[in-house]
Amino acid sequence: MEEAAVDERGTMDLEACRLEEERMVQEDRWREIHRMSREEKLPIAEIARRLDLDRKTIRRCLRREQWQSYQRASRTDTLLAAHADFLRERAPAVHYSAQVLYQELKERDYTGGYDTVKRFVQPLRTAEGLAERASVRFETPPGHQSQIDWGSARVHFRHQPVVLHVFVLTLGYSRRGFMEPALNEQMPQFLDAHERAFDHFGGHTREHLYDRPRTICRPDGAGGVVWNPTFQSFARYWGFEARLCRPYRARTKGKVESGVKYIKRNFLVGRSFADLIDVREQWAAWNATVSDVRVHGTTHQLPLERFTEERTHLLPRAGRPGFRLEARFARIVAEDFLVSLDTNRYSVPFTLIGHTVEIERRDGHVRILHRGRAVATHAELTGRYQLAVLPEHGPGAVARNARLRSSTPLGPPRTLARDAIDVQQRDLTTYDALAAGGER
Repeated sequence: MEEAAVDERGTMDLEACRLEEERMVQEDRWREIHRMSREEKLPIAEIARRLDLDRKTIRRCLRREQWQSYQRASRTDTLLAAHADFLRERAPAVHYSAQVLYQELKERDYTGGYDTVKRFVQPLRTAEGLAERASVRFETPPGHQSQIDWGSARVHFRHQPVVLHVFVLTLGYSRRGFMEPALNEQMPQFLDAHERAFDHFGGHTREHLYDRPRTICRPDGAGGVVWNPTFQSFARYWGFEARLCRPYRARTKGKVESGVKYIKRNFLVGRSFADLIDVREQWAAWNATVSDVRVHGTTHQLPLERFTEERTHLLPRAGRPGFRLEARFARIVAEDFLVSLDTNRYSVPFTLIGHTVEIERRDGHVRILHRGRAVATHAELTGRYQLAVLPEHGPGAVARNARLRSSTPLGPPRTLARDAIDVQQRDLTTYDALAAGGER
């Protein structure tokens, strides 16, 4: 999000921000605004959309028949006058953090306060943001770069409201896009969505651009990042270079951001779905009949037509198996005869409690193997902290009996002792006679 001007009370001065934007419009951009208005007869709203500027800025530029450069007058009556050059050079390196600059100035014998530094840095930060907005759109050659981002929207699954997460990958040259729905943005869904996109396009670009999601990296506290080792392995496996937007400069991946907005506003709006599979199927139909064959607002061509040129420059997948399908994860079966994978737990036969098994994913299923032999198969759970338990794995009555039979050796069959009493069958008159004798 662009930062608006902030006054001393901490409130946003939107008018000041608009004035700064107008002043920072370069001469070539000013001329382009007038050309689009006079030659192409484009309305102000369309010019503002294409150039990513405020409509009021466009109106002010059109009112002026001559372009005038803007230079901020430098002040020499403040305590920062002696440090102005240092601040202008140092500010971009610390991402325009007034707090960091203030601490460094104190080591340079600065005796003023933090608010003075903050007021000095604010226009520098605003100018940097506006200069980026006024920059020419960055274009890449065919097959060079993809841009990746997540979006989310509230939809209905059979009248039940859910938050749907959409993974969007946009090819930089052709602007063809791919969308994969998910119920979260965790690593398993993130990597699977990449590979589904590779399948969709028949390959992938040499470079992928991301907006520093915590899924793949985290700040190291010194201005750099620490990469997630799983994601690094994934990038090496597929042979692409992962690049990150500059901090607080997510606009450098504007192609995919436009793609996310386009899907949310033109595909998801007003629709309801049965489940994730239904989302994929509806998107595939909409993509083939609407998105791929529309005239793109920037390239003025159909994405599908430009893709015919880009296709030959993609790195082919060439039938290579998925990254996660090649990996097997060792697990020790717990006392509840469950093993975990991505926070979810799956059952195995109880006789394997304490044994080491291996888990692999394949075609939406989780297979569990013991000594190379499959002992359990489950449909892969898409959520988190869920259970998949098959009744035949135990511990029902049949399973308990089976466990007893397998764990307790049976002794020899019991036999009667040799001196056991032999019970004979007698006629009832014998017992009558014995009873009469007892009475005498």
